[in-house]
Amino acid sequence: MGSTPVRRRRPPPRRRWPWVAAAIVAAVVLGLGAAVLWWSGATLGGDPVALARIEVQPLGGSLVSARAFARGGTPIPISENDGRLVPRTLVAPGEVVTVVVVVRRPSWLGWALGHNRTERLTVSAPVARLTQRWLTVASHSPVRLTFAAAVDRVDVALGGRRRTVSAGGRVVSLGAQAPLGTVEVSSAARSWERLGDPVRVTWFPASRLPVVLVSPGNGTPISPRDPVRLTFSRPVQDAIGKAQPRFSSGVPGDWRATDTHTLVFTPTGFGFPLAADVHLQLPRTLDVSRGGSAVHPGSTVEWQVAGASFLRLQQLLATEGYLPVGWQPAAAPVSMQPLAEVSAAVDPPAGTFSWLYPNTPPELQRQWTVGQPSQITRGAVMMFEHDHGFAVDGIAGAQVWHALLTDAIAGKTRTDGYSYVYVHRNVPQLLTLWHNGHIVITSPGNTGVPAAPTQLGTYPVFEHIPVGTMSGTNPDGSHYHDPGIRWISYFHGGDALHSFNRASFGTPQSLGCVELPLATAAKVWPYTPIGTLVTIEN
Repeated sequence: MGSTPVRRRRPPPRRRWPWVAAAIVAAVVLGLGAAVLWWSGATLGGDPVALARIEVQPLGGSLVSARAFARGGTPIPISENDGRLVPRTLVAPGEVVTVVVVVRRPSWLGWALGHNRTERLTVSAPVARLTQRWLTVASHSPVRLTFAAAVDRVDVALGGRRRTVSAGGRVVSLGAQAPLGTVEVSSAARSWERLGDPVRVTWFPASRLPVVLVSPGNGTPISPRDPVRLTFSRPVQDAIGKAQPRFSSGVPGDWRATDTHTLVFTPTGFGFPLAADVHLQLPRTLDVSRGGSAVHPGSTVEWQVAGASFLRLQQLLATEGYLPVGWQPAAAPVSMQPLAEVSAAVDPPAGTFSWLYPNTPPELQRQWTVGQPSQITRGAVMMFEHDHGFAVDGIAGAQVWHALLTDAIAGKTRTDGYSYVYVHRNVPQLLTLWHNGHIVITSPGNTGVPAAPTQLGTYPVFEHIPVGTMSGTNPDGSHYHDPGIRWISYFHGGDALHSFNRASFGTPQSLGCVELPLATAAKVWPYTPIGTLVTIEN
């Protein structure tokens, strides 16, 4: 008999909905948590107008504080307006600033996430940048300054005047200007920034040749230590190649390229010679600024170097022992350096002159005038020239000034003292030799006869020889020739102090000279080198 199959019952299906529900609930909770976190945040970032911008989400709470610090930790006060953080004091362009903000979360959220949230941001204040500093401007067109981005304001120094222009854009027009010129431009990208360092902008007329703007201007006076600036419309290499300009007088100094379009020569040592004409040779022909706005083809530039002060000449001659007066500066002495000495030569310091000796003869005192040419100063220059081996003309030229300044720096002084000779022409005629406050000798002497009188006045000795021949024409037309005359010091034309063999002295007997006994002349001669003053008076 067959068997009956046994039916197996299926197990009831598992109920999964509690687990699904739990997952859904968890997802919802996580989503709500993420939403809370998202909407409770705060972001700190840059801003196109302000220093920075703080954005607080709806559930983020409230801004507690906002602070800013410059490099080194110096606080910068800031204010917040609609999330924008703006400095309350002006900030330098490019200044690196750290911004720190603190946000307080709502109390119901603070227990989980913390009550405060701190955000930090380091930013650099923007820098206004010109796109071009060397412009070619068409005739009668305005000069336009173009910046890489919009700027708040621009300060320009043009023609000795300064003005500030509100910008708000990238282009600032200076209006129509001369065909050639330069302007100093300072700018600020934001209203809360200080003006940046000045930048030189130069514009040139359109030209076939490269144009060079010369400063100081061609033909204008310059001081010995003035730098010379050459600004080219094209890069230096394109304008003049690799060769450097050359000064004809061999002025000591250095050429330096300050940028791609500019060469600057800085004199060293004593710089350009005082009261000299200086010529600069360019490597090739250019359109050269010739004063004002004119340009003309050429390859040379010329300047006139300022002359030195006559007052400073007297100060140096006194300091170096060539005058009967001393000089004391009112403030600190001039530094014994080339730059300081050259500057003082052009612009002398204040000070006081005083006589070195209390019993200086009044005849000599009357020759002295501070700051004005005088025979005392002329004689001192002649003595200085003779001591340094120069041609003696009594004129303080570039060579004399260079030696004066060199001696001043070295502290070199003359130590032979100061001599003075004065002769009374009234009978009995007397010569007096004064040296360093003392009368060395008083002696009878002979001056010129009425037909050939010794001229009244004060004169510096210009020739000083121990022996020589004197010749000339007598008042009656005859000629004389006297060799072997001893101890001669010429002071005016053919007039000289010298020895002569006479039976007597003290009356007019010569042909204009001051004749002395041999022994007296021998004693006087060493005290009367070139430059010594001789006064003839009644």
